[in-house]
Amino acid sequence: MISNSIVVDTNLIFSALIPKASLIRDLLFDHSLQFYTPNYLITEIYKHKEKLINSSKLKEEAFFHLFNALIGRIHFVPLELVGLESRQIAYDLCKDVDPKDTPFIALSIELNIPLWTGDKKLKSHLKNKGFNQFFKE
Repeated sequence: MISNSIVVDTNLIFSALIPKASLIRDLLFDHSLQFYTPNYLITEIYKHKEKLINSSKLKEEAFFHLFNALIGRIHFVPLELVGLESRQIAYDLCKDVDPKDTPFIALSIELNIPLWTGDKKLKSHLKNKGFNQFFKE
C-alpha cells in the first residue's frame, strides 16, 4: 500500500471545479497526499467541458487555469498498466451500478490504495459487494 495515496474519480474533479467545493479542492491541493487516476478521467472532463465551465461560474481562461492546476496534482495511470485480474474484479463490482467506474476501482485494487468518490450510490453498491477501500475525508 502506498501511504497517503488516493485514487480520485471523475465526480471528485467535477466537484473541485465548481465554486462550493472548497473542501474537496483544498484536499486535492494538500501536498501531503498523492493522487492517482486512470487516463480515462481526461476524456470524461473534456466530454463535459462546456457544462463544467458554465457550472463553475468562471471565465473559460480561469476555469482552465484551475483545471490545469488540479490535474497537475494527479498522477495519471494508463489502463494498460492495470492488471487484467484487477480490471476483472473491478468490472464485476461495478457492472450492476455503473461500468464506467470500472477503471477507477481497478486502479484502487491494483495499487491497493483507497478510492475517493462522492458518488453515494456507487459507494453503497460497492460496500454491499464487499469493497470497502474508501478514502475518508
